[in-house]
Amino acid sequence: MGQGGFEELQAWQRSKDLAVGIYRFTEEGAISKAFGLREQLRRSAVSVPSNLAEGDERGTDKEAVRFFYIAKGSLAELRTQLRIAFEVGYLRKEDFTAMDDECNRIGRMIGALIRARRMG
Repeated sequence: MGQGGFEELQAWQRSKDLAVGIYRFTEEGAISKAFGLREQLRRSAVSVPSNLAEGDERGTDKEAVRFFYIAKGSLAELRTQLRIAFEVGYLRKEDFTAMDDECNRIGRMIGALIRARRMG
């Protein structure tokens, strides 16, 4: 379990902010009408901070690492869905690039968390 709680994890903070941004972004434009893709984007975006929080609150580092890997998988799902949204014309290049770059940053943070908890 983390010392100060999951809310202090930078990966959690950034992934939570990304999920809020995805929700707001998908309220408008063509993607708001693409129900299936919109809902998948939202679910995978929410899954990342949710699994980071659950993992951090688990009793052992082994359990935490398991949930951090699930969060990393959800992040890969989100990146895939963002790319699809971009390629079908629902996302502008600059929006896609910004969100994909943030996913990459968060992925590196989750990787660092996994390495730290494995050693702990």
